[in-house]
Amino acid sequence: MIKPAQAISMAVLGVALAMSQPAMAQRIGANSGVKHADDSGAPIEGPKPIAGAKSYESPIPFFKDLKPWDPAYKAPRTAWGKADLQGVWSTASLTALTRGGGRGGANIDTLVIPPEKVNQLLDGAQYTQAARDSQKRTDPNSGVFTDRNPDAGYNAFWIDPGSEYGRVNGEWRSSWITSPANGQIPYNRAGNAAAGSRMNAATTVNNTGPEVRTLGDRCLVSFANQGGPPLTNAMYNNNIRIVQTPTHVMLEIEMNHDARIIRLKDEVGAVKPLPDQIEQWFGDSLGWWEGDTLVVETRNPHRLQARGRIPLSKEGKIIERFRRVSDVEIDYTYEVIDPISYTQTWTGQMPLRFSKEQVYEYACHEGNYALPGILVGMNEGRDTALEADGE
Repeated sequence: MIKPAQAISMAVLGVALAMSQPAMAQRIGANSGVKHADDSGAPIEGPKPIAGAKSYESPIPFFKDLKPWDPAYKAPRTAWGKADLQGVWSTASLTALTRGGGRGGANIDTLVIPPEKVNQLLDGAQYTQAARDSQKRTDPNSGVFTDRNPDAGYNAFWIDPGSEYGRVNGEWRSSWITSPANGQIPYNRAGNAAAGSRMNAATTVNNTGPEVRTLGDRCLVSFANQGGPPLTNAMYNNNIRIVQTPTHVMLEIEMNHDARIIRLKDEVGAVKPLPDQIEQWFGDSLGWWEGDTLVVETRNPHRLQARGRIPLSKEGKIIERFRRVSDVEIDYTYEVIDPISYTQTWTGQMPLRFSKEQVYEYACHEGNYALPGILVGMNEGRDTALEADGE
């Protein structure tokens, strides 16, 4: 589902996504100031749905309908003979990068979810609960929310995380991380500090200028690492458009309308890594073909982007592989290799599903009303640090 620019608190959204915990949907309850309508007697009058029962058709195939991959499958070709990966692809899924309960992936100890447990885990997922709650009518006489919960930025209408756990070649997955076996990012001390440094600064320092805020607050790059490397998914805007030429591949990321450019190596070796002094958003990505698999090696990201949830030092690199395995799926795998930031090389696998949707502009700056408000508040002498009362 494509979202236009929205007049929301980008500070709240950026912080929530950068911490890998998507902003919570509004939770209605005794402490929130809003309650559900009591329909046990005469129903309370309220808005009526106008959509028909069959008005929605999914633009992407459901995981439950996908068959195991055919090893004899041959990908379609571009005009210059390479495997054609082009089109709009979705990463939407309840499966997340890491394993765990709530919004952090399935609450199970194994990478593969046993088929008999899929429905049970799906029923208990927080996104599933939020979707259920959104179908209940609220009491129109309750007034507004009074709990001052900054994480309650959305109800389920505004989010589009997917409705199923991910399925890889017939296996239901609890996380995209495939190793280490616990499904967690294996930070060492330096990596843990790098992952938390930017958010720590945003939550504790005075807002003397936009440079203090997170990259998401400033609308500079996609939130939640959706542009990669490696690619991830989040609570909405999970579409990626792939465009190929003989010399380049572009990944257009729906979230924040990023364009990640991959230069393809040539036969004479003229395409070389950029000098270390040139730090690009998403790093310096060089690609090549190994049969029908596009391999991409990325190093040297912009120093601000290198301090996010997936930090990458000057000595580190990330290797991604894109392989089309059916008309409607790409097998996307990656390795994160950086002994400066992690205790071991770690790997992941995430299927990309073909979408009938188009990618429209995510006009982040135009909808970013919160950042000017934060800066004006600071200029007026108010404490607008995230941990202060009233943010």
